[in-house]
Amino acid sequence: MVPEYECYTACVNGWSQYIQKSLKNLITIGNGEPNSREKAYTIHEVAARFNELPQAEKWFEIQDELFAENVKSIDPASSPYIGYAEGKAAVRKKGEDFVKKITDFHGAHTTVPVIGGNHFAVGREMDITVQGFGRIRLNEIMMYEVEDGKITSEQFFY
Repeated sequence: MVPEYECYTACVNGWSQYIQKSLKNLITIGNGEPNSREKAYTIHEVAARFNELPQAEKWFEIQDELFAENVKSIDPASSPYIGYAEGKAAVRKKGEDFVKKITDFHGAHTTVPVIGGNHFAVGREMDITVQGFGRIRLNEIMMYEVEDGKITSEQFFY
C-alpha cells in the first residue's frame, strides 16, 4: 500500500485501528474488534445515555455504566457540601455521602446535554433539604469530559 492509491488514507486508518486497538484487545481481554467485550462509545453516545438516566434519578447507574476507573469529581473549592474525589470508588462514596445527607427531596430537573469537543455539559436544578443546611435550591452546571468512551472527569459549578 502506497500513498498514491486512492484509498490509502482510509486503509491506513482502518488497519491502524485493527492493529492498535483490536489486536491489543485480543491479547489483553481475549476478544478483538468488532466483537470486543468493551465498546468504546462516542461522546454523542455517552451524552445520549447520560441524558436518559437522570430523568429517572439514576445517578449511581451513570457512575457504574459511564465512568472510567480513574474518574475525577471536582466541586468548587468553596463548596460547603462536598469536595474532590478521584477514582471510581471514591467518587461513588462522595455521591453516597451526599445522598445520605438529603433528608427530603422536593424535586429536580436536568437539562439535555450540550456537546463541545470531548466535553458535554448539563444544567441541574435541585430543591432538597440537606442535613445541616436546611432546604436549599441548588442550580448548577455539570461539565463532563469523555475519553475513550468513558467519563473521566465531572466538574460542578454552582
